[in-house]
Amino acid sequence: MIEELVRYVGLVLVVAGCLVNLIGAIGLNRFKNFYLRLHAATVSTIGGTFYPLVGLALISLTMSELGELRFFMGGSLVVAAFILLMLAPAGSHALARATHRAKISKPEPVIADHLAEDRGG
Repeated sequence: MIEELVRYVGLVLVVAGCLVNLIGAIGLNRFKNFYLRLHAATVSTIGGTFYPLVGLALISLTMSELGELRFFMGGSLVVAAFILLMLAPAGSHALARATHRAKISKPEPVIADHLAEDRGG
């Protein structure tokens, strides 16, 4: 009974990740600015990958056919999900900062530009 519930929760997380990826893809096509598109890409990377990985970990833990391998699979999926959760925002921040410093794309409208203030501009 509890294994079926955990498996369904895993399937719901996988479907939720697919929906987040779809919303992120729509955002990539509709947003007009590099920074907004980068935000949509980061949201779909984090939400669209973290949730399915956790869902697949739950599904693998309920599969008794795998034997002891299911714990290794579930654990490695959870570790990969948390590594992605920690590194994806840092990567998008590095991309946004490099784009801003190279003056490739300007965010519009600019309310406060703290990076330009730090450089003395």
